Amino acid sequence: MPPPLFPPAGRPGPASSRNNKLKLPAHRMTTATASGAYPFLAEGGLGAEGIYIGRDVHAEASFVFDPFALYGRVEGFTNPNVLLAGVIGQGKSALAKSFALRSIAFGYRVYVPCDPKGEWTPVAQALGGTSIALGPGLPGKLNPLDAAPRPPSVSETDWAGEIRKRRLLLLGSLARTVLGRDLLPMEHTGLDVALDAVVTRAAESGRTPLLGDIAATLNNPAELDTAGGIMSGRLGDASRDLAHAMRRLVHGDLVGMFDAPSTVTFDPSSPMLTIDLSRLGGSGDDTALVLAMTCASAWMESALSDPNGGRRWIVYDEAWRLMRHPGLLQRMQSQWKLSRGLGIANLMVIHRLSDLLTAGDAGSRGRALAEGLLADCSTRIIYRQETDQLHAAAALLGLTSVETDAIAHLNRGRGLWKVAGRSFIVQHLLHPHELALFDTDARMH
Repeated sequence: MPPPLFPPAGRPGPASSRNNKLKLPAHRMTTATASGAYPFLAEGGLGAEGIYIGRDVHAEASFVFDPFALYGRVEGFTNPNVLLAGVIGQGKSALAKSFALRSIAFGYRVYVPCDPKGEWTPVAQALGGTSIALGPGLPGKLNPLDAAPRPPSVSETDWAGEIRKRRLLLLGSLARTVLGRDLLPMEHTGLDVALDAVVTRAAESGRTPLLGDIAATLNNPAELDTAGGIMSGRLGDASRDLAHAMRRLVHGDLVGMFDAPSTVTFDPSSPMLTIDLSRLGGSGDDTALVLAMTCASAWMESALSDPNGGRRWIVYDEAWRLMRHPGLLQRMQSQWKLSRGLGIANLMVIHRLSDLLTAGDAGSRGRALAEGLLADCSTRIIYRQETDQLHAAAALLGLTSVETDAIAHLNRGRGLWKVAGRSFIVQHLLHPHELALFDTDARMH
């Protein structure tokens, strides 16, 4: 007996395998609309390996981040460097500090070569780290010309050449900042000759060269002419402006800070090391503070040149101050290129994206250096920006219209994370102990 045949609409009655009765019309939509209309899709995130930051607002999931874990695993993630930007009072400082604190639990060490406000000192002390205070009348001194220990894989000759190159770059950057212009060819030669003469004398006496030695040699035209050989009689006169510029570092408003042997020994086992420059102030002409930031950074970066030193963070707080000085940007960019091979991640903290534009006009060397630093950051974290800053932020970061609108309305502690081209809105979450430790508004209470 053949099986019974049922009508296309199915048998009548409950649970009777009705077929094709709803007659729903087809609906066409864009994928952007479909992602919102269909509720079972969510961003996959960056994985579970890393440091807990907070909550991914759109995915309603935990957000973790570790640049070294992402390197080589996420397409387009080419370096571990991070840019953090946000207006005052939106929590970017708390994010930087909590990220540093939590990184230590994962085996990182954290270094802050320039702390213009002294905000990192309590954090370092709470973690059992070290804070070095520099300023007029204080006992702490750093010699930015200290030579880094030679890696075992590098020959003595090659390492001597590398140390010489780093010292010349530092001295040239400092001189350009004080003079407010690029060095002339004869001034470059004068600095080169003075450094070689000072290093030779220091080696004969078994000590490290000092900035004061450089300034003294530049202020001695006869000695400079003699050391210059075929340029005798001209080099000393051509280097007079350079001599006065270097003199400021040892006899001006930075006297006693960087013109003597280092009184502090770098401890590579310390979980955190900060250099407190708050005694120098930060209002008005901040050239002295910027010069001190550069000297302190050079000393610390030299000490961190060991490629076997493990994973390390270098935090450049208040980095917007450096943007007006192309010479210092050049030195900073050079250091960033080196740090990638040393297992070092850099965190640059600024207020506005337009801070990068203060380095110079479009097409200028300063602007190119600032934009180069931005390009070397695979991770960009943007906290709320004022309305008049949205165009600059969108242009520099390539933000979509939705992202541009979002950064104008972000709440405190909430930021747009751009990680290798992917976007996340993340609410930073703090433990009560962190809230008490990171409170930068204490003086306003």
